[in-house]
Amino acid sequence: MRFAICNEHWGNAPFEKICEDAAECGYQGLELAPFTLKNDPRELTLADATRLFRIANSFGLEIIGLHWLLTKPAWLHITNPDPLLRTETAKFAQHLARFCGALGGKVMVWGSPKARNVLPEWDLEEATKRAVDVVRTVAVIADQNGATLAMEPLGRKDSNWLNTAAEGIAFCKAVDHPACKLHLDVKAMSDEDKPIPDIIRDSREWFVHFHTNDPNLLGPGMGDVKYEPIIAALREVEYDGWLSTEVFDYSLGPRMIAERSIAYLKGVISAAS
Repeated sequence: MRFAICNEHWGNAPFEKICEDAAECGYQGLELAPFTLKNDPRELTLADATRLFRIANSFGLEIIGLHWLLTKPAWLHITNPDPLLRTETAKFAQHLARFCGALGGKVMVWGSPKARNVLPEWDLEEATKRAVDVVRTVAVIADQNGATLAMEPLGRKDSNWLNTAAEGIAFCKAVDHPACKLHLDVKAMSDEDKPIPDIIRDSREWFVHFHTNDPNLLGPGMGDVKYEPIIAALREVEYDGWLSTEVFDYSLGPRMIAERSIAYLKGVISAAS
């Protein structure tokens, strides 16, 4: 398991500064949110990807992929009954898949709660079928560009659709494409009734990416969640992917978040060894 961190913690800081901090703290990878790179991510180009790749590489960092895919434009949606809206959403996500591939990224974490929530008047089964169709068309392009979609279950406070790992697996099965897999997030899993280690074990055939954080919106080790059983379960299922830190409360500042998160994770892993 290697260590990555998400770039939005740094706000509007220059990309060189983000890379410098992440590398000095001991991270090996960066996970990028498209809306932080351009106000309208539809304008991101392959030249932008090349520039970001070269900067990250100069600091010894790998760009591991993208997350917060559908934050901007704000009207994007995958369960909406409007076919034109879903078509435009699919086109944009396909664009991000090509961009991800140009970055050298291998994973696209599909969370984006506002772009998936289901209105009360919509039939849930039909809404899910609409999302399946959108995601499948994007998975094809992601696969062609060396990336995998990682569908992210979210807690009930964040979304009213796809709330558990089991629902995520069922969705991936419905998409039925090898480039559509599952993503696990500690904050989101903390909302489930099932213990996190059991979720990890039950999802072993499906999850390809892992976010470390805490339900208090801070980093790993900064709240009540104990990571010893989580790391043990990840080792048990032989997970060899990234431990990518994503926080939602930036009040401590990006450098402290980065330092404390990786120090805690390394400590837990070292003790387990």
